[in-house]
Amino acid sequence: MTMQNYRFKSEFAEMLREEGRAEGRAEGRALGAARCVPRILERRGIPVTESVRERILGCTDLALLETWLDRSFEVTTAEELFD
Repeated sequence: MTMQNYRFKSEFAEMLREEGRAEGRAEGRALGAARCVPRILERRGIPVTESVRERILGCTDLALLETWLDRSFEVTTAEELFD
């Protein structure tokens, strides 16, 4: 008898799976926002240094990333995002 594809069906196991899915969705939203910020700046003709790009892509705080995303439409330099 093989144990391939066996899923634990307890309430606790399901809770852990749902927590994992929620964390994955949150990470995906943060990564998506982080990727948009430098792209918007570049499309607006604003140069994005490697240090700015690393700071944006390294951020996992969705609220902060959304703030930077909003600011990316108005700033005149990439560094202004962080003011």
